[in-house]
Amino acid sequence: MSLINTPIKPFKTSAYKNGKFIDVSDADLHGKWSVVFFYPADFTFVCPTELEDLADNYAAFQALGVEIYSVSTDTHFAHKAWHDTSPAIGKIHYTMVGDPTGTITRNFDVMIEEAGLADRGTFVIDPQGKIQIVEITAGGIGRDALELLRKVKAAQYVASHPGEVCPAKWQEGEKTLAPSLDLVGKI
Repeated sequence: MSLINTPIKPFKTSAYKNGKFIDVSDADLHGKWSVVFFYPADFTFVCPTELEDLADNYAAFQALGVEIYSVSTDTHFAHKAWHDTSPAIGKIHYTMVGDPTGTITRNFDVMIEEAGLADRGTFVIDPQGKIQIVEITAGGIGRDALELLRKVKAAQYVASHPGEVCPAKWQEGEKTLAPSLDLVGKI
C-alpha cells in the first residue's frame, strides 16, 4: 500500500538538536511542512555526506517554512556523540531523531528488519500531517538536498494552487500545467 496522502502514525521519542536533548512526537510535524529523512546509521560513510548536504541547505528549507528531522535507529546519545566528533555532522542544526525501538522507522515502512536499520527513505509531510513525497534508495545511493528542495517547492506549489501540476524538472517560477481535455495528447 502506498503511503502517499496517508497521515503519519503516532510516535514519541528523544532527539538531539543544537546541544540539547528534546522530545519529538508526531504532533511536532503538524502545522508546517516537514522532511523526515531516514538513514541507516551514525558513524558510517554515505550517511554523513547526505546529512552534511542537508545541513548546508538547511536555511533554504527553513526559508520555505520546512523543518527537517533526520532519523536513524541509533539513540539520541549516539547522535550527540557523532555531532561532537564529526566535522560534517557538527554542521547540523536540524533535529536528529533517535529511534532505537524502530517504531518510527516501521511507521514509515523503511525498516530493514534483519539489520535493525533504516533504508534511505525521504518523506515530505504537509501541514495536515499527510505524506506527499516518498523516496527510498538503496544503501549505497546518496541523496541530493537541492533535488529534495526542488520537490518540496513543487509540493508546496501544488498544495497552494489547486488545479495546477508541476511538470518534470519544474523549477520555482516556471510554467505549470492545468490538466484538461485540451492537453490530452498534446504534450
